[in-house]
Amino acid sequence: MLENLIFCLNATVPIFLLMVLGGVFRATGIFNESLTKGLNNFVFKIALPVLVYKELATSDVEELWDTGFIIFCFIATLISILIGWAFSFLAHDKRTRTEFIQGTYRSSAALLGVGIAVNLYGTAGMTPLMIIGAVPLYNVAAVIILTLGSSDGKLTPALLKKTAIGVLKNPIIIGITLGIIRSFIPVSILLPKTLDSVSALATPLGLMALGASFQMGEAIKKYKPTVVATFFKLIGFCAIWLPVAIALGYSHDKLVAVLIMTGSPTTVSSFVMAKSMGYNGNVSAGIVMLTTILSAFTLTIWLYILRSMGLI
Repeated sequence: MLENLIFCLNATVPIFLLMVLGGVFRATGIFNESLTKGLNNFVFKIALPVLVYKELATSDVEELWDTGFIIFCFIATLISILIGWAFSFLAHDKRTRTEFIQGTYRSSAALLGVGIAVNLYGTAGMTPLMIIGAVPLYNVAAVIILTLGSSDGKLTPALLKKTAIGVLKNPIIIGITLGIIRSFIPVSILLPKTLDSVSALATPLGLMALGASFQMGEAIKKYKPTVVATFFKLIGFCAIWLPVAIALGYSHDKLVAVLIMTGSPTTVSSFVMAKSMGYNGNVSAGIVMLTTILSAFTLTIWLYILRSMGLI
């Protein structure tokens, strides 16, 4: 029992300590707003794409590929969005409902998913396939939901086209695509040490930048939708989808990928997108903050349960 607990703590504690360090660096002035923004851009546009590219380019994609798993991730995400939409009607304000829906389903799938998978198995495992199944839907659904939730929001063909182009230009999606293509080319990878060096920066810099991005301020003004969304994000969807994944025979890195997809904290980009589309962002900020703080405990507990069952 103690061995299982230590195994799980070794996977999660380093992740959240890096986030705490980022917050400390921001508080002491080592990280300022400009540097934090630059680090977030670097991790999202360069380091994480290079990491998933390297993982796929150096693996046997034909053996790794699992269409059924990708479809499962897509369907689980879609149904989770619909569940969030159904419960959003508990709130009276239309804009609050919109931020609530986005907060319930948008996970830090890439950054935390890769970080925890690497801590557990030394590689990203099935996380890239989970990203293929879930992350494009995250982005498309967020644009649609936020647009329809605004008082004058109109879902036009031009907006849908812009959203589709944005998904195709997503750096992580590009990294995955190039990695899959490269895996079929039987030539040694050029500059492997350079790729290793850049990809190694993804998790530590990304997590410290994430921790430095938190603005406590007005984050928990509307605590009721924040608490309900946090419950779904960290507990509710895990309780729904982990048993389904187990029944389908998923285990080890696949099951960890499902856990990250359904139970990791809400991504900071949900707050950024809400603000950019005219929302005050209080609900989004509260959900991001509360899910991130509590996920240090909930993810450890979920991992401990799965480890004790011999599934990871």
